[in-house]
Amino acid sequence: MPVEMKLSRIIISDINDHQVIYLKEVDGERTFPIVIGIAEASSIDRRVKNFETSRPLTHDLICLVVETLGAELDSVLISDVEGHTFYARLRMRKDGEVFEVDSRPSDAIAVAVSCDPPLSIYVEEKVLEDAIAEA
Repeated sequence: MPVEMKLSRIIISDINDHQVIYLKEVDGERTFPIVIGIAEASSIDRRVKNFETSRPLTHDLICLVVETLGAELDSVLISDVEGHTFYARLRMRKDGEVFEVDSRPSDAIAVAVSCDPPLSIYVEEKVLEDAIAEA
């Protein structure tokens, strides 16, 4: 059963190539980090801080394209982890059907925070357990 999580922290470093986001369990205390790139961290940070842009950025564009095609973004599912690599799916609905698209977790979370309202983020229990054991 997937666990609902929320973005709880973003760490952006000027001296490191790897940035970190932390997800925290919505109805619990478990938390874990995901290492991401600077572009995705910056995009997430801009959205969380409500910075306005004159033109849609990449993750905004994904939201607009899905909407224009008559679908609705539903949620993010972090579905697997192999070593230190996480795998995610961006879930959407169209005509009553749910579709999933493979995504890096950083991009999926950036899309999630770009939507209004933000999308729910879920993590498979096994992934959460493995991530916490590795941390």
